Amino acid sequence: MYSLWQRLTLSDISPNRWVDASYLHRWVGCLQSWRQQSWLMQWGDEIGAILTSIVFVMSPFVPSTPGLSTETIALVMGAIAAFWVLLTLVDNRGGGITPIHITLLVFWTISAISTGLSPVKDAALRGLNLVSLYLILFVMLARLCRSARIRSWLIGIYLHLAVIVSAYGIHQSIYGAKQLGNWVDAESTLSKTTRAYSYLNNPNLLAAYLLPAIAFSVAAYFIWSGWMQKTLAIVMVVTNTYCLQVTYCRGAWVGAILGAIVAAALVYYWLRPTLPKFWKSWALPIALGVMFVVGGLAIIAVPMLRDRVLSIFSGGKDSSNNVRLEVWKAVSKMIHDRPIWGFGPGDRVFKKIYPIYQTSPRFGALAAYSIFLETIVEIGFIGFAALLWSIAVTINCGIKGLAKLRSTGNPQAYWLIAAIVAIVATIGQGTTDTEWYRPQIQTLWWLLVGIVASFYPGVDEPDFVTAPVTPILDRATDA
Repeated sequence: MYSLWQRLTLSDISPNRWVDASYLHRWVGCLQSWRQQSWLMQWGDEIGAILTSIVFVMSPFVPSTPGLSTETIALVMGAIAAFWVLLTLVDNRGGGITPIHITLLVFWTISAISTGLSPVKDAALRGLNLVSLYLILFVMLARLCRSARIRSWLIGIYLHLAVIVSAYGIHQSIYGAKQLGNWVDAESTLSKTTRAYSYLNNPNLLAAYLLPAIAFSVAAYFIWSGWMQKTLAIVMVVTNTYCLQVTYCRGAWVGAILGAIVAAALVYYWLRPTLPKFWKSWALPIALGVMFVVGGLAIIAVPMLRDRVLSIFSGGKDSSNNVRLEVWKAVSKMIHDRPIWGFGPGDRVFKKIYPIYQTSPRFGALAAYSIFLETIVEIGFIGFAALLWSIAVTINCGIKGLAKLRSTGNPQAYWLIAAIVAIVATIGQGTTDTEWYRPQIQTLWWLLVGIVASFYPGVDEPDFVTAPVTPILDRATDA
Protein backbone atom coordinates (compact mmCIF):
# COMPACT_ATOMS: atom_id res chain seq x y z
CA MET A 1 0.00 0.00 0.00
CA TYR A 2 2.84 2.37 0.88
CA SER A 3 4.56 1.55 -2.41
CA LEU A 4 1.36 2.35 -4.30
CA TRP A 5 1.10 5.71 -2.52
CA GLN A 6 4.73 6.46 -3.37
CA ARG A 7 4.06 5.83 -7.05
CA LEU A 8 0.77 7.74 -7.02
CA THR A 9 2.37 10.82 -5.48
CA LEU A 10 5.46 10.62 -7.73
CA SER A 11 7.70 10.32 -4.67
CA ASP A 12 10.13 7.96 -6.41
CA ILE A 13 10.80 10.01 -9.52
CA SER A 14 13.39 12.71 -10.13
CA PRO A 15 11.67 15.55 -12.00
CA ASN A 16 14.94 17.42 -12.52
CA ARG A 17 16.51 14.39 -14.25
CA TRP A 18 13.50 14.23 -16.57
CA VAL A 19 13.70 17.98 -17.22
CA ASP A 20 17.41 17.82 -18.03
CA ALA A 21 16.61 15.31 -20.79
CA SER A 22 13.81 17.49 -22.19
CA TYR A 23 14.29 19.23 -25.52
CA LEU A 24 12.36 22.28 -24.36
CA HIS A 25 14.52 22.57 -21.26
CA ARG A 26 17.53 23.24 -23.51
CA TRP A 27 16.14 26.74 -24.01
CA VAL A 28 16.33 27.44 -20.30
CA GLY A 29 19.25 29.79 -19.64
CA CYS A 30 20.01 30.29 -23.33
CA LEU A 31 20.36 34.05 -22.68
CA GLN A 32 22.37 33.63 -19.50
CA SER A 33 25.33 35.56 -20.85
CA TRP A 34 23.07 38.56 -21.50
CA ARG A 35 21.84 38.45 -17.91
CA GLN A 36 25.40 38.62 -16.64
CA GLN A 37 25.89 41.85 -18.60
CA SER A 38 22.51 43.36 -17.65
CA TRP A 39 22.36 45.31 -14.40
CA LEU A 40 18.54 45.11 -14.32
CA MET A 41 18.35 41.34 -14.70
CA GLN A 42 20.73 40.86 -11.80
CA TRP A 43 17.64 41.74 -9.74
CA GLY A 44 15.36 39.41 -11.67
CA ASP A 45 13.86 37.61 -8.66
CA GLU A 46 13.29 40.89 -6.84
CA ILE A 47 11.48 42.32 -9.85
CA GLY A 48 9.37 39.16 -10.01
CA ALA A 49 8.55 39.58 -6.32
CA ILE A 50 7.40 43.17 -6.93
CA LEU A 51 5.17 42.10 -9.83
CA THR A 52 3.56 39.29 -7.85
CA SER A 53 3.15 41.61 -4.87
CA ILE A 54 1.03 43.89 -7.04
CA VAL A 55 -1.43 41.02 -7.55
CA PHE A 56 -1.87 40.51 -3.81
CA VAL A 57 -2.10 44.24 -3.12
CA MET A 58 -4.80 44.66 -5.76
CA SER A 59 -6.90 41.56 -5.13
CA PRO A 60 -8.97 42.66 -2.09
CA PHE A 61 -9.78 46.03 -3.63
CA VAL A 62 -10.58 45.29 -7.29
CA PRO A 63 -14.22 45.74 -8.35
CA SER A 64 -16.41 42.95 -7.00
CA THR A 65 -17.98 42.13 -10.38
CA PRO A 66 -16.55 38.64 -11.17
CA GLY A 67 -15.69 39.31 -14.80
CA LEU A 68 -14.19 42.75 -14.16
CA SER A 69 -12.12 41.62 -11.18
CA THR A 70 -10.79 38.69 -13.19
CA GLU A 71 -9.81 40.87 -16.15
CA THR A 72 -8.12 43.45 -13.91
CA ILE A 73 -5.92 40.91 -12.15
CA ALA A 74 -5.37 38.97 -15.40
CA LEU A 75 -3.62 42.02 -16.87
CA VAL A 76 -1.02 41.93 -14.10
CA MET A 77 -0.69 38.16 -14.35
CA GLY A 78 -0.04 38.59 -18.06
CA ALA A 79 2.90 40.84 -17.22
CA ILE A 80 4.11 38.25 -14.70
CA ALA A 81 3.87 35.53 -17.35
CA ALA A 82 5.92 37.58 -19.82
CA PHE A 83 8.56 38.32 -17.19
CA TRP A 84 8.67 34.65 -16.15
CA VAL A 85 9.47 33.68 -19.76
CA LEU A 86 12.28 36.24 -19.82
CA LEU A 87 13.57 35.13 -16.43
CA THR A 88 13.56 31.50 -17.55
CA LEU A 89 15.56 32.28 -20.68
CA VAL A 90 18.23 34.25 -18.84
CA ASP A 91 18.61 32.02 -15.77
CA ASN A 92 20.12 28.54 -15.91
CA ARG A 93 19.56 27.83 -12.22
CA GLY A 94 17.82 24.44 -11.97
CA GLY A 95 16.45 22.33 -9.18
CA GLY A 96 13.04 23.94 -8.98
CA ILE A 97 10.85 21.29 -10.61
CA THR A 98 8.72 19.20 -8.23
CA PRO A 99 6.04 16.49 -8.62
CA ILE A 100 3.49 19.31 -8.19
CA HIS A 101 4.65 20.87 -11.46
CA ILE A 102 4.12 17.57 -13.28
CA THR A 103 0.56 17.09 -12.02
CA LEU A 104 -0.33 20.66 -12.97
CA LEU A 105 1.07 20.13 -16.46
CA VAL A 106 -1.28 17.15 -16.75
CA PHE A 107 -4.15 19.31 -15.44
CA TRP A 108 -3.42 21.99 -18.05
CA THR A 109 -3.25 19.39 -20.83
CA ILE A 110 -6.67 18.03 -19.85
CA SER A 111 -8.04 21.58 -19.78
CA ALA A 112 -6.67 22.16 -23.27
CA ILE A 113 -8.29 18.98 -24.60
CA SER A 114 -11.58 19.95 -22.96
CA THR A 115 -11.33 23.35 -24.64
CA GLY A 116 -10.91 21.73 -28.04
CA LEU A 117 -13.99 19.56 -27.47
CA SER A 118 -16.13 22.30 -25.92
CA PRO A 119 -19.46 23.23 -27.53
CA VAL A 120 -18.66 26.89 -26.71
CA LYS A 121 -15.03 27.09 -27.78
CA ASP A 122 -14.65 30.87 -27.60
CA ALA A 123 -15.70 30.96 -23.94
CA ALA A 124 -13.63 27.86 -23.15
CA LEU A 125 -10.56 29.38 -24.79
CA ARG A 126 -10.87 32.41 -22.52
CA GLY A 127 -11.06 30.02 -19.58
CA LEU A 128 -7.99 28.12 -20.78
CA ASN A 129 -6.06 31.38 -21.08
CA LEU A 130 -6.91 32.18 -17.47
CA VAL A 131 -5.92 28.69 -16.31
CA SER A 132 -2.60 29.18 -18.10
CA LEU A 133 -1.98 32.52 -16.37
CA TYR A 134 -2.73 31.04 -12.95
CA LEU A 135 -0.39 28.12 -13.53
CA ILE A 136 2.40 30.43 -14.67
CA LEU A 137 1.74 32.49 -11.53
CA PHE A 138 2.26 29.29 -9.53
CA VAL A 139 5.53 28.51 -11.33
CA MET A 140 6.76 32.03 -10.62
CA LEU A 141 5.75 31.87 -6.96
CA ALA A 142 7.30 28.42 -6.51
CA ARG A 143 10.55 29.85 -7.87
CA LEU A 144 10.45 33.06 -5.83
CA CYS A 145 9.52 31.35 -2.55
CA ARG A 146 12.70 29.29 -2.70
CA SER A 147 14.22 32.46 -1.25
CA ALA A 148 13.24 32.75 2.43
CA ARG A 149 13.59 36.53 2.14
CA ILE A 150 11.11 36.80 -0.73
CA ARG A 151 8.82 34.21 0.86
CA SER A 152 8.72 36.31 4.00
CA TRP A 153 8.06 39.43 1.95
CA LEU A 154 5.08 37.96 0.09
CA ILE A 155 3.50 36.45 3.22
CA GLY A 156 4.09 39.70 5.11
CA ILE A 157 2.33 41.76 2.44
CA TYR A 158 -0.67 39.45 2.50
CA LEU A 159 -0.88 39.47 6.31
CA HIS A 160 -0.73 43.26 6.57
CA LEU A 161 -3.41 43.64 3.91
CA ALA A 162 -5.58 40.97 5.56
CA VAL A 163 -5.58 42.75 8.92
CA ILE A 164 -6.74 45.96 7.20
CA VAL A 165 -9.49 44.03 5.41
CA SER A 166 -10.49 42.35 8.70
CA ALA A 167 -10.57 45.64 10.61
CA TYR A 168 -13.02 47.10 8.10
CA GLY A 169 -15.14 43.95 8.27
CA ILE A 170 -15.32 44.20 12.07
CA HIS A 171 -16.31 47.86 11.72
CA GLN A 172 -19.20 46.79 9.50
CA SER A 173 -20.28 44.18 12.03
CA ILE A 174 -20.30 46.67 14.91
CA TYR A 175 -21.77 49.72 13.19
CA GLY A 176 -23.80 47.99 10.49
CA ALA A 177 -23.50 47.95 6.72
CA LYS A 178 -25.85 47.68 3.79
CA GLN A 179 -26.28 44.03 2.82
CA LEU A 180 -25.56 43.78 -0.90
CA GLY A 181 -27.37 40.46 -1.38
CA ASN A 182 -29.83 38.00 0.12
CA TRP A 183 -27.18 36.40 2.29
CA VAL A 184 -29.45 35.32 5.16
CA ASP A 185 -32.80 33.54 5.07
CA ALA A 186 -35.47 36.22 5.55
CA GLU A 187 -37.47 33.88 7.80
CA SER A 188 -34.59 32.93 10.09
CA THR A 189 -33.71 34.48 13.45
CA LEU A 190 -30.62 35.97 11.77
CA SER A 191 -32.58 37.92 9.16
CA LYS A 192 -31.45 41.25 10.65
CA THR A 193 -27.86 40.18 11.20
CA THR A 194 -25.10 42.10 9.43
CA ARG A 195 -22.74 39.79 7.61
CA ALA A 196 -19.37 41.51 7.19
CA TYR A 197 -18.03 41.67 3.67
CA SER A 198 -15.34 44.38 3.93
CA TYR A 199 -13.75 45.50 0.67
CA LEU A 200 -14.55 42.22 -1.07
CA ASN A 201 -18.31 42.93 -1.12
CA ASN A 202 -19.27 39.34 -0.35
CA PRO A 203 -19.12 37.64 3.07
CA ASN A 204 -18.27 34.19 1.67
CA LEU A 205 -15.47 35.67 -0.44
CA LEU A 206 -14.17 37.57 2.59
CA ALA A 207 -14.21 34.37 4.67
CA ALA A 208 -12.24 32.49 2.01
CA TYR A 209 -9.72 35.35 1.91
CA LEU A 210 -9.23 35.19 5.69
CA LEU A 211 -8.71 31.45 6.13
CA PRO A 212 -5.06 31.51 4.99
CA ALA A 213 -4.52 34.77 6.91
CA ILE A 214 -5.44 33.08 10.20
CA ALA A 215 -3.05 30.19 9.54
CA PHE A 216 -0.16 32.46 8.53
CA SER A 217 -0.69 34.93 11.39
CA VAL A 218 -0.45 32.04 13.88
CA ALA A 219 2.75 30.88 12.16
CA ALA A 220 4.08 34.44 12.22
CA TYR A 221 3.98 34.43 16.02
CA PHE A 222 6.50 31.59 16.07
CA ILE A 223 8.71 32.97 13.28
CA TRP A 224 8.75 36.72 13.78
CA SER A 225 11.28 37.88 16.37
CA GLY A 226 10.88 40.60 18.99
CA TRP A 227 7.95 41.39 21.25
CA MET A 228 6.52 44.06 18.94
CA GLN A 229 6.38 41.66 16.00
CA LYS A 230 4.89 38.88 18.11
CA THR A 231 2.30 41.29 19.51
CA LEU A 232 1.38 42.26 15.95
CA ALA A 233 1.00 38.58 15.07
CA ILE A 234 -1.38 38.09 18.04
CA VAL A 235 -3.42 41.12 16.94
CA MET A 236 -3.63 39.64 13.45
CA VAL A 237 -4.80 36.26 14.78
CA VAL A 238 -7.54 37.83 16.92
CA THR A 239 -8.67 40.31 14.26
CA ASN A 240 -8.77 37.80 11.41
CA THR A 241 -10.50 35.13 13.50
CA TYR A 242 -13.16 37.51 14.80
CA CYS A 243 -13.81 38.86 11.31
CA LEU A 244 -14.16 35.31 9.99
CA GLN A 245 -16.79 34.67 12.66
CA VAL A 246 -18.85 37.76 11.73
CA THR A 247 -18.97 36.77 8.07
CA TYR A 248 -21.31 33.97 9.27
CA CYS A 249 -20.00 31.83 6.43
CA ARG A 250 -20.82 28.24 7.36
CA GLY A 251 -18.58 26.71 4.72
CA ALA A 252 -15.60 28.71 5.98
CA TRP A 253 -16.32 27.60 9.55
CA VAL A 254 -16.24 23.98 8.39
CA GLY A 255 -12.99 24.71 6.57
CA ALA A 256 -11.55 26.34 9.68
CA ILE A 257 -12.40 23.26 11.77
CA LEU A 258 -10.72 20.95 9.26
CA GLY A 259 -7.72 23.27 9.16
CA ALA A 260 -7.46 23.31 12.96
CA ILE A 261 -7.46 19.49 13.06
CA VAL A 262 -4.72 19.31 10.43
CA ALA A 263 -2.75 22.06 12.23
CA ALA A 264 -2.86 20.10 15.48
CA ALA A 265 -1.63 16.96 13.72
CA LEU A 266 1.22 18.74 11.88
CA VAL A 267 2.40 20.69 14.92
CA TYR A 268 2.35 17.46 16.92
CA TYR A 269 4.45 15.79 14.21
CA TRP A 270 6.87 18.74 14.26
CA LEU A 271 7.25 18.77 18.06
CA ARG A 272 7.02 15.04 18.80
CA PRO A 273 10.78 14.32 18.92
CA THR A 274 11.17 16.90 21.73
CA LEU A 275 8.12 15.90 23.79
CA PRO A 276 8.26 13.91 27.05
CA LYS A 277 6.95 10.36 26.90
CA PHE A 278 3.49 11.24 28.30
CA TRP A 279 2.90 14.05 25.80
CA LYS A 280 4.07 11.92 22.88
CA SER A 281 1.06 9.70 23.54
CA TRP A 282 -1.51 12.24 24.71
CA ALA A 283 -0.68 15.66 23.24
CA LEU A 284 -2.67 15.20 20.04
CA PRO A 285 -5.81 13.64 21.63
CA ILE A 286 -5.86 16.35 24.32
CA ALA A 287 -5.43 19.14 21.74
CA LEU A 288 -8.26 17.78 19.58
CA GLY A 289 -10.47 17.29 22.63
CA VAL A 290 -9.91 20.87 23.80
CA MET A 291 -10.75 22.21 20.34
CA PHE A 292 -14.03 20.30 20.18
CA VAL A 293 -15.00 21.33 23.73
CA VAL A 294 -14.24 25.01 23.08
CA GLY A 295 -16.10 24.89 19.76
CA GLY A 296 -19.10 23.17 21.33
CA LEU A 297 -19.27 25.68 24.18
CA ALA A 298 -19.07 28.56 21.71
CA ILE A 299 -22.00 27.16 19.72
CA ILE A 300 -24.05 26.71 22.90
CA ALA A 301 -23.19 30.11 24.38
CA VAL A 302 -23.58 32.32 21.28
CA PRO A 303 -27.18 32.24 19.94
CA MET A 304 -26.37 33.70 16.51
CA LEU A 305 -23.53 31.24 16.04
CA ARG A 306 -25.75 28.36 17.16
CA ASP A 307 -28.59 29.31 14.80
CA ARG A 308 -26.22 29.66 11.86
CA VAL A 309 -24.60 26.28 12.52
CA LEU A 310 -27.97 24.52 12.95
CA SER A 311 -29.15 25.96 9.63
CA ILE A 312 -26.61 23.67 7.93
CA PHE A 313 -28.85 20.73 8.83
CA SER A 314 -32.17 22.35 7.91
CA GLY A 315 -32.07 21.16 4.30
CA GLY A 316 -34.27 23.04 1.84
CA LYS A 317 -35.97 24.96 4.66
CA ASP A 318 -33.07 27.41 4.57
CA SER A 319 -33.12 29.57 1.42
CA SER A 320 -29.35 29.34 0.91
CA ASN A 321 -29.44 25.56 1.21
CA ASN A 322 -32.42 25.39 -1.13
CA VAL A 323 -30.65 27.37 -3.85
CA ARG A 324 -27.66 25.06 -3.67
CA LEU A 325 -29.81 21.94 -3.83
CA GLU A 326 -31.65 23.21 -6.90
CA VAL A 327 -28.43 24.28 -8.62
CA TRP A 328 -26.89 20.88 -7.90
CA LYS A 329 -29.88 19.20 -9.57
CA ALA A 330 -29.17 21.13 -12.75
CA VAL A 331 -25.44 20.54 -12.44
CA SER A 332 -25.99 16.78 -12.16
CA LYS A 333 -27.78 16.88 -15.52
CA MET A 334 -24.90 18.85 -17.03
CA ILE A 335 -22.43 16.27 -15.77
CA HIS A 336 -24.61 13.43 -17.08
CA ASP A 337 -24.51 14.86 -20.60
CA ARG A 338 -20.73 15.43 -20.76
CA PRO A 339 -19.07 13.35 -18.01
CA ILE A 340 -15.65 12.71 -19.55
CA TRP A 341 -14.29 16.05 -20.78
CA GLY A 342 -16.94 18.49 -19.55
CA PHE A 343 -18.06 21.65 -21.32
CA GLY A 344 -14.73 23.49 -21.17
CA PRO A 345 -12.85 25.52 -18.53
CA GLY A 346 -13.95 28.88 -17.19
CA ASP A 347 -16.94 30.56 -15.60
CA ARG A 348 -18.02 31.99 -18.98
CA VAL A 349 -18.70 28.43 -20.15
CA PHE A 350 -20.86 27.72 -17.10
CA LYS A 351 -22.83 30.94 -17.57
CA LYS A 352 -23.63 29.99 -21.17
CA ILE A 353 -24.56 26.37 -20.51
CA TYR A 354 -26.29 26.48 -17.12
CA PRO A 355 -29.47 28.35 -18.26
CA ILE A 356 -30.28 25.40 -20.53
CA TYR A 357 -30.38 23.06 -17.52
CA GLN A 358 -31.59 25.25 -14.64
CA THR A 359 -34.77 23.99 -12.99
CA SER A 360 -36.40 27.39 -12.52
CA PRO A 361 -35.71 31.06 -13.35
CA ARG A 362 -35.60 31.62 -9.58
CA PHE A 363 -32.46 29.49 -9.26
CA GLY A 364 -29.93 31.31 -11.38
CA ALA A 365 -26.25 30.65 -10.68
CA LEU A 366 -22.83 31.87 -11.79
CA ALA A 367 -21.12 28.64 -10.70
CA ALA A 368 -21.86 25.17 -9.34
CA TYR A 369 -21.56 26.01 -5.60
CA SER A 370 -18.82 23.40 -5.21
CA ILE A 371 -15.30 23.46 -6.58
CA PHE A 372 -15.46 19.72 -7.18
CA LEU A 373 -18.74 19.84 -9.10
CA GLU A 374 -17.54 22.92 -10.98
CA THR A 375 -14.39 21.07 -12.02
CA ILE A 376 -16.40 18.09 -13.30
CA VAL A 377 -18.73 20.39 -15.23
CA GLU A 378 -15.81 22.25 -16.80
CA ILE A 379 -13.26 19.49 -17.57
CA GLY A 380 -15.09 16.27 -16.72
CA PHE A 381 -14.23 13.39 -14.44
CA ILE A 382 -10.78 13.12 -16.03
CA GLY A 383 -10.02 16.69 -15.02
CA PHE A 384 -11.54 16.06 -11.59
CA ALA A 385 -9.21 13.09 -11.12
CA ALA A 386 -6.27 15.31 -12.13
CA LEU A 387 -7.34 17.92 -9.55
CA LEU A 388 -7.53 15.32 -6.77
CA TRP A 389 -4.17 13.93 -7.87
CA SER A 390 -2.62 17.38 -7.76
CA ILE A 391 -3.99 18.02 -4.25
CA ALA A 392 -2.74 14.65 -3.00
CA VAL A 393 0.72 15.24 -4.48
CA THR A 394 0.84 18.76 -3.00
CA ILE A 395 -0.01 17.51 0.50
CA ASN A 396 2.54 14.71 0.16
CA CYS A 397 5.24 17.15 -0.98
CA GLY A 398 4.41 19.35 2.00
CA ILE A 399 4.80 16.46 4.43
CA LYS A 400 8.12 15.46 2.85
CA GLY A 401 9.32 19.05 3.15
CA LEU A 402 8.22 19.17 6.77
CA ALA A 403 10.14 15.97 7.50
CA LYS A 404 13.30 17.57 6.12
CA LEU A 405 12.79 20.73 8.16
CA ARG A 406 12.18 18.67 11.30
CA SER A 407 15.50 16.91 10.83
CA THR A 408 17.28 20.28 10.84
CA GLY A 409 15.04 22.07 13.35
CA ASN A 410 14.38 24.92 10.89
CA PRO A 411 11.59 27.19 12.25
CA GLN A 412 10.61 28.09 8.68
CA ALA A 413 8.54 24.92 9.02
CA TYR A 414 5.75 27.00 10.53
CA TRP A 415 5.22 28.74 7.16
CA LEU A 416 4.96 25.33 5.52
CA ILE A 417 2.52 24.07 8.17
CA ALA A 418 0.41 27.20 7.69
CA ALA A 419 0.35 26.69 3.91
CA ILE A 420 -0.82 23.07 4.23
CA VAL A 421 -3.45 24.03 6.81
CA ALA A 422 -4.73 26.84 4.60
CA ILE A 423 -4.95 24.48 1.61
CA VAL A 424 -7.09 22.04 3.61
CA ALA A 425 -9.27 24.83 5.02
CA THR A 426 -9.82 26.36 1.57
CA ILE A 427 -10.81 22.97 0.15
CA GLY A 428 -13.15 22.49 3.12
CA GLN A 429 -15.02 25.68 2.29
CA GLY A 430 -14.92 24.87 -1.41
CA THR A 431 -16.96 21.69 -1.04
CA THR A 432 -20.11 23.84 -0.88
CA ASP A 433 -18.93 27.05 -2.51
CA THR A 434 -17.00 28.26 -5.54
CA GLU A 435 -15.22 31.30 -4.09
CA TRP A 436 -12.05 29.34 -4.89
CA TYR A 437 -12.56 30.31 -8.53
CA ARG A 438 -12.57 34.05 -7.80
CA PRO A 439 -9.21 35.73 -8.52
CA GLN A 440 -8.88 37.01 -4.94
CA ILE A 441 -8.77 33.39 -3.75
CA GLN A 442 -7.17 31.70 -6.76
CA THR A 443 -4.09 33.92 -6.46
CA LEU A 444 -3.85 33.04 -2.75
CA TRP A 445 -4.28 29.34 -3.57
CA TRP A 446 -1.29 29.39 -5.92
CA LEU A 447 0.74 31.24 -3.30
CA LEU A 448 -0.03 28.41 -0.87
CA VAL A 449 0.89 25.70 -3.39
CA GLY A 450 3.98 27.68 -4.43
CA ILE A 451 5.15 27.83 -0.81
CA VAL A 452 4.71 24.06 -0.46
CA ALA A 453 6.64 23.47 -3.68
CA SER A 454 9.47 25.74 -2.53
CA PHE A 455 10.10 23.50 0.49
CA TYR A 456 10.21 20.27 -1.50
CA PRO A 457 13.45 18.36 -0.77
CA GLY A 458 15.98 18.62 -3.55
CA VAL A 459 15.00 22.00 -5.00
CA ASP A 460 17.68 24.64 -5.40
CA GLU A 461 17.69 26.54 -2.10
CA PRO A 462 19.89 29.63 -2.42
CA ASP A 463 19.02 30.99 1.02
CA PHE A 464 16.86 28.24 2.42
CA VAL A 465 18.24 28.35 5.95
CA THR A 466 17.83 31.87 7.26
CA ALA A 467 17.53 33.77 10.47
CA PRO A 468 13.97 34.26 11.80
CA VAL A 469 12.22 36.82 9.64
CA THR A 470 10.24 39.84 10.77
CA PRO A 471 7.10 41.59 9.52
CA ILE A 472 7.05 43.81 6.49
CA LEU A 473 7.38 46.87 8.67
CA ASP A 474 10.94 45.74 9.37
CA ARG A 475 13.49 44.89 6.73
CA ALA A 476 13.82 41.15 6.21
CA THR A 477 17.34 40.01 5.50
CA ASP A 478 19.03 36.78 4.57
CA ALA A 479 21.19 35.06 7.11
